[in-house]
Amino acid sequence: MFKGTNRINRSIILAVILIFSLCFTGCSKLDSMKVKLGLKNNDFEYIKQNKIEKIVIQNTRDQGYRFVVTDKKAIQELYEILSSAKEVKEKSTLKPDYVFEMHEGHNKVHKFNYVAGLDKSNGGNLYSDDKIYIVSKRIDNDIIKNFWNIRIPKDFTDIYYNSILKTLNEYLKDTKSNKSIGINLDEDIDIAKFILSTDLEDFKGKLKDKYTNANLVEGDNSKYNVLMTVKTQGYKRLLYKSTITFYDRTEKSETKYYIKAEYVNRSWDIGVYNSKPDGF
Repeated sequence: MFKGTNRINRSIILAVILIFSLCFTGCSKLDSMKVKLGLKNNDFEYIKQNKIEKIVIQNTRDQGYRFVVTDKKAIQELYEILSSAKEVKEKSTLKPDYVFEMHEGHNKVHKFNYVAGLDKSNGGNLYSDDKIYIVSKRIDNDIIKNFWNIRIPKDFTDIYYNSILKTLNEYLKDTKSNKSIGINLDEDIDIAKFILSTDLEDFKGKLKDKYTNANLVEGDNSKYNVLMTVKTQGYKRLLYKSTITFYDRTEKSETKYYIKAEYVNRSWDIGVYNSKPDGF
């Protein structure tokens, strides 16, 4: 009993000594300790040294959607996130969602690809030509979303992909088709800025689980008998509208559906119609 108590007391004393030593250790020594423990890297010190004049963040799916960060506080916040990033050997296989360009003066630009929504386990989500890092998802919430000036529908990801699945079900029920179907999201220009690679992976998983003949189009779409094209027609915080068209290449016929999703009584009601509903 007394031996156990002594061990506990020693542990407490050691912890107190460690805390005091950290309190009275200089910042540089503390940072050095963090680097040795893998809690910090020194690769982004040029940001801390106020050498960065601006950071340009470009969406890879919508070239018109970009924003420029010049606020010193925001740039310092980005430094805090990046300096705690862990360097790794392999980058994520997912397509990057954003490109970060950190402008140091007029001639020097530090360029990184960024996959949003990843953290820890799926390979490096921030990488340049020679370095790969795992970066906290704080970069999504604390940096990128602060600059969004567009209000997307509530629960957008669920509404967007579930409306596609529900319409696919309707088409298969109406046509009894077993032809190969390619789902093309590339032409949905208005919503491209909100599509993330991690969400696409989840969507592909749902397709694989439920359908043997439907796949997301990635590149060449000529191998599919039926091409399903999504076109968002408008959205507000509590309303989403789109048209989804199925083009059957073999029969040269087209089938169109109208989707109207409304948030009512704390839940979404997704309607799929063969003709335009009221208020579309």
